[in-house]
Amino acid sequence: MSVTAQLPRWNLEPLFKGLQSPDFLDAYARLEQQITELEALFERHEVRARPMREGDAAAFAAVIEQLNAISLSQNRINTYLYALVSTNSGDEEAQARYSLFRNLSLRLQKLRSPLTTWLASLDPEAVNAGEYRILLEEARVQAEHLMSEAEEVLAAELSLSGGGAFARLHSNVSSQITVKVRGEELPISSVRLLAFDPDEATRKAAYEAELEAWKAHRIPLAAALNGWKGQQSTLNRKRGWADDLEPTLFTNRITRKALGAMQEVMEASFPHWRRYFRAKAKALGKAGLDWWDLFAPVGHSHSRWSWEAGRDFIIEHLASFSPADAEVARRMYAEGRIDAEPRKGKQVGAYCSHFGGGESLIFTNYEESFGGVSTMAHELGHAYHNYCMRSKPPLLARGPMTLAETASIMNETIITEAALRKASEAEQVTLLEGNLQDAAQVIVDIHSRFLFERSVFERRKERELSASEFCALMLEAQQATYGDGLASYHPYMWAVKGHYYGIDFYNYPYAFGLLFGLALYNKHLELGPDFLPQYEDLLASVGVYPAKELAARFGFDLEDPAFWQGGMDVLMERIGRFERLVG
Repeated sequence: MSVTAQLPRWNLEPLFKGLQSPDFLDAYARLEQQITELEALFERHEVRARPMREGDAAAFAAVIEQLNAISLSQNRINTYLYALVSTNSGDEEAQARYSLFRNLSLRLQKLRSPLTTWLASLDPEAVNAGEYRILLEEARVQAEHLMSEAEEVLAAELSLSGGGAFARLHSNVSSQITVKVRGEELPISSVRLLAFDPDEATRKAAYEAELEAWKAHRIPLAAALNGWKGQQSTLNRKRGWADDLEPTLFTNRITRKALGAMQEVMEASFPHWRRYFRAKAKALGKAGLDWWDLFAPVGHSHSRWSWEAGRDFIIEHLASFSPADAEVARRMYAEGRIDAEPRKGKQVGAYCSHFGGGESLIFTNYEESFGGVSTMAHELGHAYHNYCMRSKPPLLARGPMTLAETASIMNETIITEAALRKASEAEQVTLLEGNLQDAAQVIVDIHSRFLFERSVFERRKERELSASEFCALMLEAQQATYGDGLASYHPYMWAVKGHYYGIDFYNYPYAFGLLFGLALYNKHLELGPDFLPQYEDLLASVGVYPAKELAARFGFDLEDPAFWQGGMDVLMERIGRFERLVG
C-alpha cells in the first residue's frame, strides 16, 4: 500500500519505557512478589478442597484482594509484551521475556485447581461474596470437571511446551511469511489486504499467491493445529466434559439450547446470503462470485477512506450516540494507542487489549476502505467496553467472548447507518455491500469455521490429520455454508485464522455478538435517550452475570429462535435493499 508509511505505530511508553527500563523491571519484580504472597495466603488459609469453616470469610476477602492486584499487574505486563511480539515476531528479546512471563504465569495456573475446589465449598452469603457470587457458582461447575490436583499441575506445566508452544508456532510462522505478487515481495498481511483491491486481476493474483504461500508452510501449520486440538481433546475428555464444545459454552456463559436456537436461524438464512453473493457477482459483471471477490468493492463509488477521514467520521458519529464512546475514540487516536501499519513480522488481523483502569491498545492492519473504518469502529467499541468496566475490579472485568462483541457491533452499526444516511445512491451500494460483506463473514464464514472445528475435534480424537485432510474438511464446511453462492473456495483458511490455535470455538461468539448487538441497536432506536444508561450498565456487568440474565434485562430470550430472527431480519432487509440498488 502506498500509504503504509503514513499509518501510525503505537507509543508503548505510557505502559513501560522498555524491556530493560526500571519501570518494567520493577513491575515484573512486583508481580513475582505478589504471586509469592498469594502462595503464602493459600498455605495460611489452607486454600484447597475441604469443608467450609470459620474464618473463611476473611480468607475469601484476602485471596480476592490479592488476585485482583495480581490480575492488574499481569494484564499490564501481558499487554505490553504481546504488543511487542505481535508487531514484530522477530524481536528476540521480547520473545524471550514473553517466554519468562509465561513461565511466571504458570505459578498461577498451578493454583487454579486448589482455588476452584475451595471456592466451590464456600457459601456466598457466609463469605459476603456480593458481586463475586458468580465466581463461586461457576467454581461449583468447574470443580466437577477437574482432574486430580497433581494432574492439573502437570497439565499447566506441559501447556507451555505443548499446546501453548503450538499456538506460538502458528503465530511465528504465519507472521514471517512473505509472498511475491506481480514481482513485489509483500508480507502476508499486506497480501491479504489486496482482497479489497478494485482490480480483479490483482485480487486473483493475490489469492493464488496466498494459497501457494500457505501450501508451502502447510507442514508446520498442520503440526501446530494437530498439537493444539490434540491437547485440548485429551484434557476435555479427562476432565469429564460431554464433548469439546461444552467447556466453551460454560466459559461463554450460554446454554447449548441458546447456541442451537441461534444456529438454527443462521442456517435458515444461508439461501438469502447466496442471493447476496449472486447480486454481488452481477454488480461485478460476473456470472458467479469467486473467493477472491468476497471483499471486492462494489459500485461506482470506490472512495478511499484515509486514516484521518476515517478517524474524524468515527468520532463525529459516535458522539451522537454516546459522548463517552466518542471521547474514548478521540483519546485512542490522539494518545498513540493504535498500531495500524501493516509490515513484515506483524501478525494479521486486529485486536483490542485491555490493561487496567479502562485503558486499551488497538492493533490493526488498516486498509483505506470503509471496511477499514468499520474495523476501527469495531475495535474502538472494545475500548469503550473496557472503559465502561473501569470501576469493576479486574476479576469482574472479564466478560465472556459472547458478550465481548456487544459494544463493537454497536459501534459498527452506528457508523454504518451514519454512512448510509449521508451517501448518494451510488455510494449506498458501496457502503451497504461493505456492511453485508462483513456480516456474511460473521454469519456464513463463521459457521463454516464452527463446522470445520467440530469436524476436526471429532477426527482428532482418533489420530493426527494431514494438511490435505484439513483442507478437505475446510472445503466441506465452506460448501455447506456458502453453497452455490461461490464458484471457488479457500482450502487453507484453517492456516490463516489464528483463532483455531490457542483457543477453541472462537467463532460462534462473533455471530452471537452480531445478532445480539443488532437487537440492542433496535432497542436503542425504540428507547431513545433512556437506552444509554441501561446499555452502559450492561457493558459494565458482563463479568458479573450470565448472558441469559443480562439479556433478560431488555426482554430478550436467548433460547428462543424468534429473538435471533429479529437480529437476522435487519440483515435480510439489507440484502433486499442491496439487490434493489444493483438492479
